[in-house]
Amino acid sequence: MNVLFVAAEGHPFIKTGGLADVIGALPQALTKDVDVRVILPKYKGIPERYKEKMEPIEVTDVYVGWRKQYCGVEQLVHQGVTFYFIDNEYYFGRDGIYGYSDDGERFAFFNRAVLEVIPLLDFNPEVIHCHDWHTAMIPLLKKAHFDHIAAYQSIKTVFTIHNLLYQGIFPYEVHSDLLALDSRYFTSDGVEYYGNLNFMKAGLVYSDHVTTVSPTYAEEIKTSHYGYGLDGLLRSIDGRLTGIVNGIDTDSYNPETDEEITATYSKQQLEQKALNKIALQKELGLPVRPDVPVIAMVTRLVESKGLDLVSRVLDELLYYDDIQFILLGTGEESYEHWFREAEKRYPLKMSAQIRFNEGLSRRFYAGSDMFLMPSQFEPCGISQLLALQYGSIPIVRETGGLNDTVQAYNEVSGEGTGFTFTNYNAHDMLHTIRRAESFFTQEEHWNKIRNNAMSGDYSWEVSARAYLDIYETITEQN
Repeated sequence: MNVLFVAAEGHPFIKTGGLADVIGALPQALTKDVDVRVILPKYKGIPERYKEKMEPIEVTDVYVGWRKQYCGVEQLVHQGVTFYFIDNEYYFGRDGIYGYSDDGERFAFFNRAVLEVIPLLDFNPEVIHCHDWHTAMIPLLKKAHFDHIAAYQSIKTVFTIHNLLYQGIFPYEVHSDLLALDSRYFTSDGVEYYGNLNFMKAGLVYSDHVTTVSPTYAEEIKTSHYGYGLDGLLRSIDGRLTGIVNGIDTDSYNPETDEEITATYSKQQLEQKALNKIALQKELGLPVRPDVPVIAMVTRLVESKGLDLVSRVLDELLYYDDIQFILLGTGEESYEHWFREAEKRYPLKMSAQIRFNEGLSRRFYAGSDMFLMPSQFEPCGISQLLALQYGSIPIVRETGGLNDTVQAYNEVSGEGTGFTFTNYNAHDMLHTIRRAESFFTQEEHWNKIRNNAMSGDYSWEVSARAYLDIYETITEQN
């Protein structure tokens, strides 16, 4: 089977968030069973070392409404996966990826270009797998402008929601003037959304199957609280909506081989993990105390990550509890300032690293005892999977992928991989943190929890099998 992934970003070429990690890792996991190739925009920000290796395939023209735009196609094989890049200096020769006033036009071009260049690729996809709003117009454009061509008629489409909050909403002119779609598609049952065009809605309505990045999130987005205006539509497509948890690159993120941490270790060598804790305490300028629990956060400093809960009770936690709290991340200025000030109040118990460094993040996972993720919502979440892989016990709110990947510890049965709370409430979180602290002092229980955590399979292999089942099902349908 031939599958073409389409996305706005992909690791290692260009990245702003977790979407790029999925695009970098999932195709590799699928290559054992299908020929997966990926198509991305050729952004200015792609490092030169990759641009130098790209081979031109073809040049063509793509119509954006009445406008005829240049479109180059280049190719690069990376770790066994073929990547194609759509080249247009006007649209993609800019700093950054998103946030421009003409994003509607830029991604209208990209969606149309993907479909136009398929005959030039020497690759005939049976499935086009689109990711997030930036590619969501492809299923509709295929139906409206390409399905009269025999080669396109049998192609099926899958659309994956990575974060429903970002939907790609633009004025009506994008629909008619840039996508050349007639009014029959601009209806409440189509892509119309309060008088505007909604890219995300096109992916939901016109694709053959819709997925999102965890089973719990698939249920949450059918509610008004998490549905952001699309919950009714999502309830109506329930029969073709599936939640599949993301994985992580377990070859790269492997405490047995990770060169960025102080001492490699496995679940059979947890005394080596303790060396990482000592080294991290030294690196962050905290007292070296193997006996004190180190609670870590590696996060974007934004409201959705539950930072209001943390700021509400952190002083109480640091004043009364014998712990160390460490944080790594950047984001909204108000949160950056608050955590810097908290560090000044408790310099012997807290370290706020207001920056991001990949190597340091790995040392946070390896050197901490617990990992806090009290998110308002979390479609899937990657950090809790990394924490489990490294034996740092997650403390999470039961939402989205956090609910699907962290099982609350049961001291009677000995089952469970972390600690969880249900309500978005600061003192519920504080109670759960203190419950985790109580088990940290009970060696038998703590060893059991860490062993459970590090015994899970967090690779992409499980997710890949679920996607493969969907591809096979939809291609067998008429």
